[in-house]
Amino acid sequence: MNTQSLDLGGTPDEAARQRAADAAHRSPHDVTLGNFMDDMPVGALHRFVVWVVGIGLFFDMYEIFLVSSIGAALQNEYGLDAHSLAFKLLLASAFVGMFFGSLFLGSLADRIGRRRAFLLTLVWYSAFSLLAAFSVNATMLVICRFLTGVGVGAIYPVADSFLSEILPKDRRGRLAAWAYTTSYVAVPLVGFLAVWLNPLHLGGIAGWRIILAIGSLGAVFVLAVQHRLPESPRWLLAQGRAEEAYATLSRFAQSAGAHMPQRFAEPREPQRPLRLADRIALLRRAPYDKRYLMLVVFHLFQGFGYYGFGTLAGVVVKSRGIDVTGSTLFVALSFLGYPIGSLLSIPLLNWIERRTLVIASLVSIAIFGLGFAYSNQAALIVGFGVLTTCASNVFSNAYHVYQAEIFPASVRSTAIGSTYSLSRIVSSALPFVLLPVLTQHGPLAMFGVISGALAIVAVTLRALGPLTTRRSQDEINPV
Repeated sequence: MNTQSLDLGGTPDEAARQRAADAAHRSPHDVTLGNFMDDMPVGALHRFVVWVVGIGLFFDMYEIFLVSSIGAALQNEYGLDAHSLAFKLLLASAFVGMFFGSLFLGSLADRIGRRRAFLLTLVWYSAFSLLAAFSVNATMLVICRFLTGVGVGAIYPVADSFLSEILPKDRRGRLAAWAYTTSYVAVPLVGFLAVWLNPLHLGGIAGWRIILAIGSLGAVFVLAVQHRLPESPRWLLAQGRAEEAYATLSRFAQSAGAHMPQRFAEPREPQRPLRLADRIALLRRAPYDKRYLMLVVFHLFQGFGYYGFGTLAGVVVKSRGIDVTGSTLFVALSFLGYPIGSLLSIPLLNWIERRTLVIASLVSIAIFGLGFAYSNQAALIVGFGVLTTCASNVFSNAYHVYQAEIFPASVRSTAIGSTYSLSRIVSSALPFVLLPVLTQHGPLAMFGVISGALAIVAVTLRALGPLTTRRSQDEINPV
């Protein structure tokens, strides 16, 4: 792939080049590795990492939305009622796995590095996705989906940390949004694959098994690019591996046409690998204690909006008496909003302060979701579905960039992984919480519950979240 020909960051930022050139001639007491990376222009290596992470996350999003798209086919295959315990377990299994993966493996990147953790988690969930395609019964499928979820749950905290650390401050939001946009192409793709393959049996193989097998192709991609993927220089320096950090930084500088200073300022504190107890102690210090609390509340409730719609939209449409093929098509059309919203977030992340953008998109999800719940006509169902998913991915891209900016490199993946896990376990409980509300009180009541949860997120973020847009990592995260 010729990453230099892909204009992800627009034309080269001449101001960034000038800042990098000035840094090369400044006193070594003035230039840190972090400052230099924040002011660096975007180069081919930055773009390569963006594409690799984006394609890795493509398979992650494919897995997350897979069961929602093939759920109706699985009901027919195994004779499962939409409100049976077995079907709820099938919907929840991957999210339970994501909880454990995010909680226990999300911090892996703080121990073994962003690059190795990213590759490991991608291979993990690819392998179990392939195994799930050979499931002989619903129990085996639930177990495989759980194990797939373990890998899926770990990859987003790793990816968020990776992108936040290697991208310059002026392009951090824009380029990270390109990676997420690449991933969200998977959402309508899996929806339309389900429309095409769910009814088919090719050579005696059920179409839903083929859809599962496609999710395993991420491992093939990893084998093709793993030797070219760099480590994060910030992480290397935080581990006390200064020589490797500056060597990797040189690769980024060379690809961006930036001149490295002959010397850099020494870090203000000794750099060394932190034990888990050390990372927890740092997260309990100001200003990170309030930020961590904010993310805990954030992830306890944000899943109601994002995954509540993505997981249960098909059930909502089917509850109106629309047949399996029709409900699957409606959901697939609604899912077109995911890549559209992700594309829309690219300029918005540059124009609007990220905290403000997250809050505005939360309000939009609540309004459009209620419109989806209230609609009875096909055009309105699809229209509000697209608007809801569109707002969902402006929200998702903005908060993924935001949560990675508000912690230092030594604890970034630990902070994100441990809090992000909460959204996964909440999402696993959503079928048990929201389906009874849908059954007993209807779609409007269900989306009313979702809107209330999103209001809690917005208020907490406004009260405790710092401003980050176009600020350097050192400025956001004081020593």
